[in-house]
Amino acid sequence: MARLGAIAESLAAALEFGAALSAEGIDTALVPGTFEGALPRAEAVVVIAPPDGLAACDALLAAGAERIVQAIAADFEPMATGRLADALLRRLRTSFAPIVPADPARGRTVYLGHLFLGTAPASGEANLPRRLAAGTEEPVGLIPFRVVEAGAGAIRTEMSRLAEWGRRYAVVDGLTQTHLQALGEAAGTQGLLIGGAGLASGLAQHLSRAERPTEAPHGPGAVLVCSGARETLSQAGLARLYAPTHDLRDAEGLAAALDWAAPLLSEEAPVVIAAPKRADLAGELAKGLVARGVTRLLVAGEEACEDVVAALAPRSLRLGAEPGAGLPWCAVEGAPLHLLLKPGAAGARDIMLSAFAAQA
Repeated sequence: MARLGAIAESLAAALEFGAALSAEGIDTALVPGTFEGALPRAEAVVVIAPPDGLAACDALLAAGAERIVQAIAADFEPMATGRLADALLRRLRTSFAPIVPADPARGRTVYLGHLFLGTAPASGEANLPRRLAAGTEEPVGLIPFRVVEAGAGAIRTEMSRLAEWGRRYAVVDGLTQTHLQALGEAAGTQGLLIGGAGLASGLAQHLSRAERPTEAPHGPGAVLVCSGARETLSQAGLARLYAPTHDLRDAEGLAAALDWAAPLLSEEAPVVIAAPKRADLAGELAKGLVARGVTRLLVAGEEACEDVVAALAPRSLRLGAEPGAGLPWCAVEGAPLHLLLKPGAAGARDIMLSAFAAQA
């Protein structure tokens, strides 16, 4: 059964939220938005970008989830957040939900309702209650620093007071991991919570830890570089010094790229296919590499990660070892395949090599 169920706005949000749980030793499974039948058995189950968030909510409750989290992306897009949050409040028959965008481990903090990235206010509307008001007609409040600093009891009292005053949501200030742990303790009776990886780490302290039933990644490896982001290109630049690399520029070269890779596949070093301007080819490349024996596949680029998950259509992904902070290997249910999905800039400069060396 799943004690914690999460509904993610996107694959990137699901990965970040799930990785934060997995890093704390929580058995965590990710499920693509289109799913049939029973959900996987895990302490926490995260459903990725479902076409119908309410159907995902019902499935998670049927799987035993004691609380539901709406896992939001780091950019906290108010329209997507507000629409689903309003619907979940009605479905769960709850009158209040705390919103926890803070994630101090990744440099995101909230003070007096304002989001900071490092020491600078976030771009756009940094006032989160005002930002969320653009996506919901429900009243939004604030649980300020002085309350959060006072601990779980004070947070719990403030949530009750805001609910009695008719507030449906409240953004929670958070500057440290201790604040998030206090919020996790205070929210024990809340049916719905909204937040990202910081919230996940706070909730993890109140979930059961057990040995995760994931097999260590092994076998031939490959890297798909389908992002032009500066950090990703830097990582790929280092990888091409030590691993065979093929540059793919157009769809006509896809078959040739796969034929090039096939005889080079090994457990010693991954092959790298660089197609920074062709994220739309990532799914076909992934299917071709898997058909040729790849069992460890690192995918760089948000659109590419989404394309690979759609093309491979795994029933679920079980999160396992992290070769880099926030970057877990994901075991594909029913297949001898592990994916490392890297939608953003996370990972050390050598991640495209060390991810494989660590498991060799």
